[in-house]
Amino acid sequence: MAYADRCGSEFRLPLADARAVRFEDVAPVRAFKSYKGQRHLPGLWWSATVGGHIGYESWLERDHVMLLDFDPSVVGISSQPFWLFWLFWQSEAVKGISHAPDYFARREDGTAVVVDCRPADRRRPRDMAKFEATRAACTRVGWEFRLVGNPDAIVVRNVRWLAGYRHPRYRLEPVVCELLAAFAEPRPLMDGASSVGDEITVLPVLFHLLWTHELAVDVSVPLHAAALASAGVAGGC
Repeated sequence: MAYADRCGSEFRLPLADARAVRFEDVAPVRAFKSYKGQRHLPGLWWSATVGGHIGYESWLERDHVMLLDFDPSVVGISSQPFWLFWLFWQSEAVKGISHAPDYFARREDGTAVVVDCRPADRRRPRDMAKFEATRAACTRVGWEFRLVGNPDAIVVRNVRWLAGYRHPRYRLEPVVCELLAAFAEPRPLMDGASSVGDEITVLPVLFHLLWTHELAVDVSVPLHAAALASAGVAGGC
């Protein structure tokens, strides 16, 4: 396998040595290209988890890096983190194959997950062979591998809304502590926000706390004024 550090230096190493590398801190092994007539829409996602930008090559990848960013167990994320290389026999000849997964994520407990994004209806046999080889490589290293397609539309809409308030600038004191106290017991979103003060001031802080999981709400159903929120598992005053 091969990877590049943030200074642009490239490294190759056996798969067995991959466990010791902090792939959450590496640079992408290939560029995110943009050109006229392009079918996919690449871009950069500002990640609250890493405090910087992470590249994506499609809106599907953008949605999944957003969900990784929202996951409270994830503490590091990188895109196009490494190349995997392997050989196989084809028509009595050896052919070299390579693949760069879409994302690498490090969890708080030190475990890791490698993610490839591809809609179910666009998984050709050639692609599936690469994904299965990547899964096998991850298993050997002790990483989880996920091949993901289109995520739940309601979850994506809810998290995308909360993502608009992911930046720390929305963390305003003493509103944070007042909201945490207001939602010590489950209550409707707007009811709790109104009890703290002017909604124009309070709601951005409330949405930020939902993003950071200091307040919890069910994102599997559409967010609305009467949605119940309560104290989460993260943070506190």
